[in-house]
Amino acid sequence: MSERSPAPGGLALIEALLNTLDIASRADELERPDVRARFGIGEDELPAARELRESLRATLLAHAGHPPHAEVTPLGVLLARVPLVVEVAPADGSARLAPAEGGTLPARVAAAVAEALVAGTWTRFKACASDTCHWAYYDRSPAGRGRWCSMQVCGARAKMRRYRAAHRPVVQNATDAGSAD
Repeated sequence: MSERSPAPGGLALIEALLNTLDIASRADELERPDVRARFGIGEDELPAARELRESLRATLLAHAGHPPHAEVTPLGVLLARVPLVVEVAPADGSARLAPAEGGTLPARVAAAVAEALVAGTWTRFKACASDTCHWAYYDRSPAGRGRWCSMQVCGARAKMRRYRAAHRPVVQNATDAGSAD
């Protein structure tokens, strides 16, 4: 779980949604009515919100170089269902995609993705490479090649596992040890 600062712009909404599930403990904050209210979803919308959350997670894992998840509905399929409108500011003529009437969670997510695409921040938005974490984070590393939500926690654990595997003593097979030539 990350100690990083929140993702920029509308990605903060997506980051907050993804991080409602603690994969290690399987604790799902969307079970709580106050958390669902924060995202503007009712209990009847919970299955769709979870589907959206896992589709987003699969996409962010792909940003981090993981293979696609075949069992997850592709994000593009879910977002194609939501209506967005082009809002044009009369003062300066600037434009942006915004959720159509109602501003459902999927529409707000689609608008945030569109905003991130325009800003060039979408592909830096990733999920932690740790199989027991997959926490969403915004990669602020200079090269954009970060792999873990926290170098101090998930990164350190991964490096320690690699180190131990590389320095594990080689144990001879009992049959090999007794058959000296």
